[in-house]
Amino acid sequence: MTSRSGSTPIKLLVVCHQPIARAGLSALIRTSDGLTVVAEASIPAEAIDAAASERPDIILLDLNNQNGQSVNGLAALRNATASSRVMVLADPEDNELLHLAVRLGATGVVLKDRSPEILVKAIEKVHAGEAWIDRFTVATILTELSRGELPKIATRTEDDIATLTEREREVITLVALGLRNKQIAERLFISDITVRHHLTSVFSKLGVSDRFELMIFAYRHGLADLPPSPVD
Repeated sequence: MTSRSGSTPIKLLVVCHQPIARAGLSALIRTSDGLTVVAEASIPAEAIDAAASERPDIILLDLNNQNGQSVNGLAALRNATASSRVMVLADPEDNELLHLAVRLGATGVVLKDRSPEILVKAIEKVHAGEAWIDRFTVATILTELSRGELPKIATRTEDDIATLTEREREVITLVALGLRNKQIAERLFISDITVRHHLTSVFSKLGVSDRFELMIFAYRHGLADLPPSPVD
């Protein structure tokens, strides 16, 4: 496992509907140097109070397609504390749930067929302010877009892309890393309001409607690099 000895532990809230799986996931995290579990919950609705009181760095949500509760509660859970970032564990075949989770604000996606080491690495990367959406997931989304299996994201000409300012390109790069407006503002030494103005302009110029579409557009058109491909 990755070692972060001497650093402040990364605090996690684990949300999983299956008691045995939840216990196993928490045990795995607790045996990893530099990680600690501050609370557990079975569903997002139960986790909101814990998120608000414990203020975890990472909320790790196990997605399931039993009744849609996990993904439906993601947005509320994400808003429970502004300082927490949401990661999801997803079955590789649950593409629809996975894509919806990203749209609702998850900045990390780890497939359940990955190794424990990959999960720990993903947690550390997301805590550091990056997004963790592996190449397989992004490639799947792009393939489905090209086949018309997902709502079409507008494709603009090179002339439209050329209208982007240098600052707007910087904002796009940081959005593709999964950073929120406040984090982008801090990186670029500008205000949150200025970041919102830049995003409004970018959405208009590129014909996208939200951050998820902007991320995919950026990957498709070379405005941001694809996330690294995790290797077991």
